Amino acid sequence: MNAFTPGGAIANAVNHFLPRTGQTEMACAVAEAIENAQTLVVEASTGVGKTYAYLVPALLSGERVLLSTATKTLQDQLFGRDLPNLVKALGLPVRIALLKGRASYLCLYRLQVARLNAPLPEGVTLHQLARIEDWSHTTRSGDLAELAALHERSPIIPLVTSTRENCLGAKCPQFKPCHVNLARRDAMAADIVVINHHLFFADLAVRESGVAELLPSVRIAIFDEAHQLNETGVQFLGENLTTGQLLDFCRDLLACGLQLARGLEDWHQLAEAGALATRQLRLLAGDQSPGTKLRWLEQAPENIEATQWIKGLQAISAALQKACVALDTVSEIAPDFGRLHERGGELAERIAIFIEPCTPGNVRWLEIGMQLRLIESPLDISKAVQTKMLKIPINPLPDKANDGRSTEPSNSVKASPKTWIFTSATLGDNDSLSWFTRPCGLTQAKIMRIGSPFDYARQAGLYIPEFFPKPADTEHPAKIAIAAARWARQLGGRTLVLTTTLRVLRLVGEALKKDFGNRANLSEPNPDLEILIQGQLPKRVLIERFRQGNDHPSGRGCILVASASFWEGIDVAGDALQLVVIDKLPFPPPGDPMAEARSRQLEAQGKSAFRDYFLPEAAVALKQGAGRLIRSETDEGVLVVCDTRLITMSYGARLIKALPPMERIGSETALLAKLEKLTRTCTRHHP
Repeated sequence: MNAFTPGGAIANAVNHFLPRTGQTEMACAVAEAIENAQTLVVEASTGVGKTYAYLVPALLSGERVLLSTATKTLQDQLFGRDLPNLVKALGLPVRIALLKGRASYLCLYRLQVARLNAPLPEGVTLHQLARIEDWSHTTRSGDLAELAALHERSPIIPLVTSTRENCLGAKCPQFKPCHVNLARRDAMAADIVVINHHLFFADLAVRESGVAELLPSVRIAIFDEAHQLNETGVQFLGENLTTGQLLDFCRDLLACGLQLARGLEDWHQLAEAGALATRQLRLLAGDQSPGTKLRWLEQAPENIEATQWIKGLQAISAALQKACVALDTVSEIAPDFGRLHERGGELAERIAIFIEPCTPGNVRWLEIGMQLRLIESPLDISKAVQTKMLKIPINPLPDKANDGRSTEPSNSVKASPKTWIFTSATLGDNDSLSWFTRPCGLTQAKIMRIGSPFDYARQAGLYIPEFFPKPADTEHPAKIAIAAARWARQLGGRTLVLTTTLRVLRLVGEALKKDFGNRANLSEPNPDLEILIQGQLPKRVLIERFRQGNDHPSGRGCILVASASFWEGIDVAGDALQLVVIDKLPFPPPGDPMAEARSRQLEAQGKSAFRDYFLPEAAVALKQGAGRLIRSETDEGVLVVCDTRLITMSYGARLIKALPPMERIGSETALLAKLEKLTRTCTRHHP
């Protein structure tokens, strides 16, 4: 492809572009899949440049394209940077649209209601509401991502956004200027639409987001960060009910009843009956640690008395039915009552599902936190992919002159098959990529693996400390904190500590803060490193602070301690990150209900749960974490895995093989020497 030559379109769109054989190979494979309407799975390792490898042939095809990512960060990057740069470089007259879920857009009606209602929920101030109201007068998209200071977990977000349950639809007084509807109309009229996996599967499950209308008119569907596809899909393809949803319904029932139909029904009694039954159900689960998951193999979750549990669900169901009867009598007064009636009915239907036995082939469990989450899920998305995705034909394009609304296809026009592209830097640890293809129902797809262009043997080292206690030892987290502090001092920060659990995250983070906060000998090198801990600030703010603290001459130097989502999607190139410390091998939790159900399924098939499930899961996750270290041809660094099982257990060799071919560092003395060398060659001079 000429676009990938030194003087081609990519060179004009990207600073410091370097031609890469792997990128061209992938682009040619994507172009062939588009031409022949094939399904293609591509593992393109870090540094290949997979984004442009699929974007260029997709754009040049002249076809309508749907791009789906796992994270809003990549979604925004594609829409705000990569696609505009390429479209300009290629000189193409294409229209691009960004489509997110409801929770990403300001709801003008909910903002109005929040402004009029008092008091505000805990954690929300009038000042915060006023800032959002000021912004609402200037924003075109209504995308909350424009508010950089807004924390992704801010309690104000559910107050000013809508959900499928509480949206009034066409009856809403703000229906015409609704940001969600405007985004959907833009998407229906666009040539390239950027969405995310959550939105895709939510629509596949309930046909609510507008993707269902869009997909039949799309010729090419591309899923980047496809390694998250299965876990994202199972969240939406089963059943899910929270006590928070029930309490929200009761609160809205009371507020609307008193505001719009006071005296016509006993709204206090109706709302309190539902809220009381919901709170009593929560009490049945007892005092458990947040995040606890209880198996649900019989009538009730483990350790909960079955009769009381069923009575609790039935009490909620009865309260919902009484509320629906009352709402039916006032449904003509305001559209709010009609939508509340639908919500109550939907919640009652979901309660009924959890009263009955679990659907064969699914797994059910109870998740405990501030609220209860009742979950029933398929074990994978293979059935949905085969029946709901791959068989969707392409219909004629919508009539763009008609505001993007689809026109009925003519009987004389025959639907044609689609091209499906699935790609990620990590899709498995074998040539067939079975870790990804099997649960996603893509075993018949064309498979392609492209290695990284980076020289890992020169650029990176791997150290496995032999002196560490086993991960199950209570001293293990403290040992990590002591060692990470010692290594980070040598580097002047530039260290990312990745943990497999939030418990270890807290222990290591607190130990490091105590260490660097109480240093008496200020003559020691780098006594004042800043400790950043996941959860203290929004993710994007933490990453930027980490980057600036480690990459700027006036920066203090930082250690970032993180878990969960920080194992992937973090791109800190250059000297700002040169040491990644992983606490232990990232095996799935053995007591997790989904892991147990998948293990039982494999064993029933005569397979080994450890070899065919736990090991591949750990290999992929370990590879993702290690991928944070080297992000460009000039990066250098060290990966430390504080788990002796890598060198003492027979399966350790398989996990090491899944990692890039790094230089092995045999002792802590050699590690410190390597870190000292990195410190000397670093372009950033720590004060």
